[in-house]
Amino acid sequence: MLREVTATRYVEPLRSGGSVPGVVEADDLGTYVVKFTGSAQGRKALVAEVIVGELARTLGLRFPELVLVHFDPAIAEQEPHQEVRDLHAASAGVNLGMDHLPGARDFTPEIARVFTVDPLEAGRIVWLDALTVNVDRTVHSSNLMVWPTLGVARPRLWLIDHGAALVFHHRWDVTDPRRAYDFRHHALGHYGPDVRAADAELAPRVTEELLRRILAEVPDAWLADEPGFATAEEVREAYVTYLQARVEASGDWLPTGFPTREELAAEEALRAAKNQQGRPAWLKQVPDLHGKPAVRQDGTVHLG
Repeated sequence: MLREVTATRYVEPLRSGGSVPGVVEADDLGTYVVKFTGSAQGRKALVAEVIVGELARTLGLRFPELVLVHFDPAIAEQEPHQEVRDLHAASAGVNLGMDHLPGARDFTPEIARVFTVDPLEAGRIVWLDALTVNVDRTVHSSNLMVWPTLGVARPRLWLIDHGAALVFHHRWDVTDPRRAYDFRHHALGHYGPDVRAADAELAPRVTEELLRRILAEVPDAWLADEPGFATAEEVREAYVTYLQARVEASGDWLPTGFPTREELAAEEALRAAKNQQGRPAWLKQVPDLHGKPAVRQDGTVHLG
């Protein structure tokens, strides 16, 4: 089961996403990024975070530890913004925390151009995203972090933010386990993901037993009041049934035929040209002031 901790200090809000998570310190001396039950995305986003995150970790992908965080809004009463305070007030009780990765950087298109990802690793991540119908790991919003892990020669990819996955749980009545996955703009598509090898390796490991064990980690309160279901256990069973059927139907949704770097670059250039047409003349002359990651002679990426 997920460990439970109590938030003892509120550090700051993160405004990189619509859910406005917060960084907190807890009574186990850990620091966590907390996603709140009162956010606009709702509790289903937290359910998706648990299911996909625990699947990722079980399958050997790098994903920060998840914990259940007991949060008292009183520890954040000095927060100056009323909308954030309202979010906290609506989130008293148990929320979801993700282990904070100090010094991690977003896997941006600039970093992607100089970063090497093994085709099998890319294939495993794409396979997980396809299985869980994750619509939010694109070249423009990768939800991947590059973290210089202690004792490792080069930074590694870490997965984060799966609240937009499992889109089927928003419309249980029209779900189809054979649904195709739109992979064209996947953040790792130009690395030649070996999804067939990933399917052969990972599909046998996603068993009914594993899915039941992961669903047991989702708090009952986050599954309550689901239309069409009488109990939290019925909702858990629906997730298990759907995901198990999807694993067995991988031949129908397995993504292949990824676009090349050149094709993506041409598409991006066309998109940028269209955006540029609508900008004022003076703004077109503003140079790109964003720094680019440096590549050392040994091929590693300097993120500082």
